[in-house]
Amino acid sequence: MDAVIGLVRALLPVTLAFRVQIPSAHPSVAILGDERMGSGVMVESGIALTVNYVVIGGRSIQATFPDGACCAAEILAQDFESGLAVLRIPGRTGPAAILGDSRALKRGQEVFIVGSTGATERRVSNGVVTDLGPFDAYWEYMLESAIQSSAINPGFGGGPLFDNRGRLLGITSLSLGQVGRFSLAIPAHLFSDHREDLVRFGRVQGRAPRAWIGIYAEPAAKGVTVAGLVPDGPAARAGVREGDVIAAVSFSGVSTREEVYRQLWRQRAGAIVRLGILRDEERLTLEVQSADRAEFYR
Repeated sequence: MDAVIGLVRALLPVTLAFRVQIPSAHPSVAILGDERMGSGVMVESGIALTVNYVVIGGRSIQATFPDGACCAAEILAQDFESGLAVLRIPGRTGPAAILGDSRALKRGQEVFIVGSTGATERRVSNGVVTDLGPFDAYWEYMLESAIQSSAINPGFGGGPLFDNRGRLLGITSLSLGQVGRFSLAIPAHLFSDHREDLVRFGRVQGRAPRAWIGIYAEPAAKGVTVAGLVPDGPAARAGVREGDVIAAVSFSGVSTREEVYRQLWRQRAGAIVRLGILRDEERLTLEVQSADRAEFYR
């Protein structure tokens, strides 16, 4: 599909560009830097969505609309499980996107992304949904149902994914390199299902924080390799090293990244996690005092 020019023009006023400044001492700076650009979308009066990694640690967040209007934005909620961030845009009472039913998506359905490439500049990319299955990533992150599409992300992360009727289906998170899977979006229902809690409390009430240990994990022949560590994170403090292979979590054997995460998340934040490690042909068991990721990055 060629995204209808009139529809895109009608949707431009609900899009935003973010410029975020992060204190140099914040733990996210080592990976994400201390200045970030992002895209976003208004979902109701004064409320916008973007992807969480854009605003983690944000001390100063400037939101700019295509007409040049700009204001300081405030973080309302950061949902590390979904990867979404909810922001307040004070005084903005203009149009908002209509939320679609991301659960009703089908493979082959036409979609398009609007991404910011500068304060007032926007670009559009169209394609089709290629996959709706689980997706896991290296930073202790997994979605049970992720939207993968052939639309290439045309701008900074956090931009809206729309259907061909202009309904918001997801928030664009990553660019993917595999053929036929050019971008990943977080389904919009992960916001709408928890909207009241996220806007009012900044988190999903009644959902216990799950164990987080601060590793970057990649698949390996004998298990899952620790490709990196969050500086001063739980795993780093416990003596886990880059290059270690995780063969078990709390004495349950694991061979995939998904299995590592599912075993890890059986426990609440703060629990002791016992990792079975292969290191230079040696088998070790390391005890890691897990943490609440949201508290670590607050």
